[in-house]
Amino acid sequence: MGCLFAKFSFFRPRHHAELQEEATPKYSWERREKLNLQDYTFDGHKDATLGRTPGQVNGQMFVIQNCENCNIYIYDNLSTVTIDDCVNCTIFMGPIAESVFIRDCKNLKLGIVCQQFRTRDCSKIETFLFCTSQPIIEDSSGMKFGCFTYFYPELEDQFKAAGMSLFNNNWSKIHDFSQDPSENHYSYIPEDVKIEDVLPLSLAEQFSAMQIDFSVGKSVVPRTLGLRRKAADESCLLVFFNDGSAIDRVRKYMHIMSQNQPSCVLVQTKEIDMQPQDAQRVFGTDAYQSLVQQGAVIGLEYNGEDSINLCQVELVEFMKGTTGLVFISQSRALADKQIEDFYNFAEMQMTM
Repeated sequence: MGCLFAKFSFFRPRHHAELQEEATPKYSWERREKLNLQDYTFDGHKDATLGRTPGQVNGQMFVIQNCENCNIYIYDNLSTVTIDDCVNCTIFMGPIAESVFIRDCKNLKLGIVCQQFRTRDCSKIETFLFCTSQPIIEDSSGMKFGCFTYFYPELEDQFKAAGMSLFNNNWSKIHDFSQDPSENHYSYIPEDVKIEDVLPLSLAEQFSAMQIDFSVGKSVVPRTLGLRRKAADESCLLVFFNDGSAIDRVRKYMHIMSQNQPSCVLVQTKEIDMQPQDAQRVFGTDAYQSLVQQGAVIGLEYNGEDSINLCQVELVEFMKGTTGLVFISQSRALADKQIEDFYNFAEMQMTM
């Protein structure tokens, strides 16, 4: 008679640590909190005031679509933004780390900070813009652009979170992809038009603690003339070398110039990295080769009658008691070439 063998398995109770390890997600996307897309979308609103305050978006993408007669304020940094099929809206967006794409919209008033700006099939859009690359319009008309100026306490840190320098603003260098080159599809907002006239402060309760300041002198971003027509034939280049406090020194100098020499207008600014060979080529001397290795430099172009002398006068007084070095144009004969060489180099660096 054959024997029957029973096969037994022995149960061993699992410890709490083992169960916890098994329940713990092994991958980052399993641990990541799922986002509610409705928190990052405004869709189909009409006659409403909507928005987000600092910390509510935190670098996520955002979608605005099918809105009419709305006032929308997003005081936070974002990744990408699309604005589609909106009419008669006022929209403010904090620093956008990548792109904002505006399609099939009309009669908008915008305050935008972004790496890339593009419109398609739009009309009558007025934008106070900060854009680190060349803004692009396509099949759009009645577009108006001005230099973005704004302040609230969190804005500068939001610029940093979005990876943008406050000094690399190409707001006026519009590239028109439209198929009809015979028409001018964009213009510049008159200099006497203030951003608060176009994007007034919201009285909604959720924004009451924002501490917004519209004064140009307080703006996080310098106001620049851009490609508007210069008032004079003379310009001056200043380059502040990195000493750990260059941004503060630049701000103080710009403030002094605006107070003491209002006839000198800030045309453009740039913050870039340079190598010793670049300094030799741009400045025409090897005196600055070691200085550019200390970190990014910040360049300013001022324009106005006797601007070189006036900038020099203020710089001499400004530099008393300071240690950071500054390059400044010494003559009209050299200034134009120095400005061209510096900003051409900056453009090449920005597009690489």
